[in-house]
Amino acid sequence: MGPIFSMADFLDMLRRRVGVISAVIIAGCFASVIWAVSVPHLYQSSEVLQIEQPQISDELARSTVESSAARRLQLIEQQLMAHNNLVKVINQFGLYGNAGTSGMSEKVDLLRQAVTITGVAAVREGFADDGAIAVLTITAEMDSPETAQAIAHLFADQTRALATSQRQVQTRETLAFFEEQEKAVQAEIAKLETELAEFRSANDISIEGSLDFSRSELGSLNDALLTLDREIISAQLALENIDRSGNTRAATVKREEEELGRLLDSLNTQRQLLLDRRAALSASIETRPEVERTLAEFERRSEQLNERLGDISTRRSEAEVGFTLESASRGERFVTLEEARVPEFPISMSRKKRVLLGVAGATGLGLLIAFLLELRRPVIRTARQMQRETGLLPVVSIPETRSPKERKGIAKLWQERSEAGLQGRAARQARHPANR
Repeated sequence: MGPIFSMADFLDMLRRRVGVISAVIIAGCFASVIWAVSVPHLYQSSEVLQIEQPQISDELARSTVESSAARRLQLIEQQLMAHNNLVKVINQFGLYGNAGTSGMSEKVDLLRQAVTITGVAAVREGFADDGAIAVLTITAEMDSPETAQAIAHLFADQTRALATSQRQVQTRETLAFFEEQEKAVQAEIAKLETELAEFRSANDISIEGSLDFSRSELGSLNDALLTLDREIISAQLALENIDRSGNTRAATVKREEEELGRLLDSLNTQRQLLLDRRAALSASIETRPEVERTLAEFERRSEQLNERLGDISTRRSEAEVGFTLESASRGERFVTLEEARVPEFPISMSRKKRVLLGVAGATGLGLLIAFLLELRRPVIRTARQMQRETGLLPVVSIPETRSPKERKGIAKLWQERSEAGLQGRAARQARHPANR
């Protein structure tokens, strides 16, 4: 400890440096009082929200909100702590008007530090962590109890509103998505049916089994052509066998020739129509494999679209059930378990404790300064120090003599006590020289 080895040395140091120590303590007292008065009290208020699970089991009516509660609460916290939302809260309550902050960004940072959102995880079911949250605590620390309670309650209300809105928006968008998908697939099916109808009409396959029908019709056409050929031959023979001798009148012969000519023209016209029809049927039958492949492609696409439509319709029904649950407030809910109250006592240190802490610190600082001054001037002041530092025992100790100076009041009393102490110490050392 340098020059301080005993309680007597310590007391001597206090006596010598009483002025410095007193000045530091007095300055520390003033600084402590100013510090205690300038620092405002902090009040804390908390609101506890319980997250209730859906009232209807997922096995009966599954909700379309599949993300974990922890992830959704993280998104809600980010929205609550957004700059624009905090600016609205600051302007609404007039926060940090006397905090000495110059800009809105500093006020926003102070509010972010003053409001905390803490979640407690629910008990796991098995070994899987589903991210479920059981309790959510929203805490606000402000310089007045009423403001702390109001801020905590406001953030709790915003949390409930954002959670409800988030779930409703998610279910609404899910339902709208599947409805759009269903309409799109229905439009594709209608377009495919139109194309199929046009293809059937173009290839004369408007009925099922048209290939067999065409072949049967082709056989009928061949039979009809054979019959027409026979009739034509008969008419030609009849035309050749008309009696043109003088036994028959010329008018009768002419009439018979005209009738047989008209009959031949009609038969030839019918024959040409049947030939055209047979040619068309033959061409249709020749192109039938390609038509069958195209029909198979139409059927395959139609089956795929119908399966897709069925899947989308099922999902749309589930999304509609989820949207109905959220609209009726039968899904996950945030219930107030403990409402924010006006705090009765501050959580910060009391002013009395601040003053006492400052005085204790000033006292320690004064002692430290006095000790450093002693180290700065290591002077041997007593016979004990002489023997300890050099190993030599002084024969006689001559006290320091100064010109007498009249002192008054406390200074005089302190001087008298100091002189009496020195005389008493010298007397004790004279009686016990071995203890020097």
